[in-house]
Amino acid sequence: MLYKGRILWEKVLPDGNRDDTIVPGWEQHRLSLVGTIPRNTERMKLVGCNHLDDFATRHADVRSQIDAWRCEVEEAKWASPNDIKARFANASFLADNRVVFNLKGNKYRLDTKVAYKNQVVLIMRIGTHAEYKNWEF
Repeated sequence: MLYKGRILWEKVLPDGNRDDTIVPGWEQHRLSLVGTIPRNTERMKLVGCNHLDDFATRHADVRSQIDAWRCEVEEAKWASPNDIKARFANASFLADNRVVFNLKGNKYRLDTKVAYKNQVVLIMRIGTHAEYKNWEF
């Protein structure tokens, strides 16, 4: 079915509900090859990078680690905490999809909230290990 020049993919799910998805033109070829809509193909999006930039200007010694972490996250496709743990073994997982990353060993902490379904990482705050001790979650 076409909708405004795009394919409207109609699929009946096992529970009887319908999955109607608009597929952009650049995905239509892949859809015809695979037969299903590719899921979770987007890379992670970072929200709140201003926290990282502000912190890096005040703490120049961690700038390269912040930049490396940012690049890795933007290239990642995380579907669950296991995907994060596979790359960042020292990350701490808290309730409500909160993840705390260690930067520069254990000297700095980065508090994030991950929305796996939407492929978004929200940067809540970043601080030194001493500041982290006073954070409330």
